[in-house]
Amino acid sequence: MFVVSGSASRSVATHLARELSVDLADTEVRRFIDGECYVRIKSNLENEDVIIVQTTYPDENIIETILIRDAVRDFNPDKIILVIPYYGYARQDRKFQDGEAVSARAIAEILSIDIDTVLLVDPHKDYITEFFKTKALACSAVPEIAKYLMDKNVDVVLAPDKGATWRAKKAAEILNCKWDFLEKTRITDEIVEIKPKNVDVSNRVIAIIDDIISTGGTMAKAVSEIKRQGAKEIYVACTHGLFVGEAIDKITAAGATEIISTDTIENSFSKVRVAPQIASVLRDSIFKLNCI
Repeated sequence: MFVVSGSASRSVATHLARELSVDLADTEVRRFIDGECYVRIKSNLENEDVIIVQTTYPDENIIETILIRDAVRDFNPDKIILVIPYYGYARQDRKFQDGEAVSARAIAEILSIDIDTVLLVDPHKDYITEFFKTKALACSAVPEIAKYLMDKNVDVVLAPDKGATWRAKKAAEILNCKWDFLEKTRITDEIVEIKPKNVDVSNRVIAIIDDIISTGGTMAKAVSEIKRQGAKEIYVACTHGLFVGEAIDKITAAGATEIISTDTIENSFSKVRVAPQIASVLRDSIFKLNCI
């Protein structure tokens, strides 16, 4: 068995190979002067189970994934599994207006070709796995984020909205603390109050956990409001840290104690590894007949 790493996911691939005690393939990925991608796999993958690991963000990494798949396929491997730590284009998962492309579906169909199984980490919506034309699974980084927060003395885990309460609940179970979600109440046309639905945050250590932080505006507003309501410390965590533009500055200025993301998108805030959760799903759902 081999793990083949794309250039966007070297951390996840390296640690996944260690978790599974398998080899990391010798792979060359580079760009020509005009920006086109070149891929060569130097390891012999013939008759092997192969796990490709590549985040499909930004766009250039989608092309790289397709080329890696093509190179792997020519070895006639026994099985090809595609692990996508961060699945780009997941936000447009339905038509909001007539004539729109459903990007989550369009990219999923392309990436399904000649793949036996796809595994996503915290997709924007669970049903995105249904867009793939092959077996598709999902796992969550929340247990690993909760482990990182173990020594922070968190009193309450908050979800940014009602739809994400399962993340807060799961983390709170691991941390043995309370959980809640943030509720928006419109006071006037210009004033919107944001506060936990049921829990008092005054003088408590709070963790807010989301799947994606992009521009940071929504999270900064939540941190600011929770801080105003008397929270002692506020830890901001997410699986996918895009941190576009001045996102970090916004969240820090709002009063966050620490910003935490995983290595699905590698950056200076990638303090949590998702490989253990990926490995667990691969063992239980795909290789359960193998001794890994």
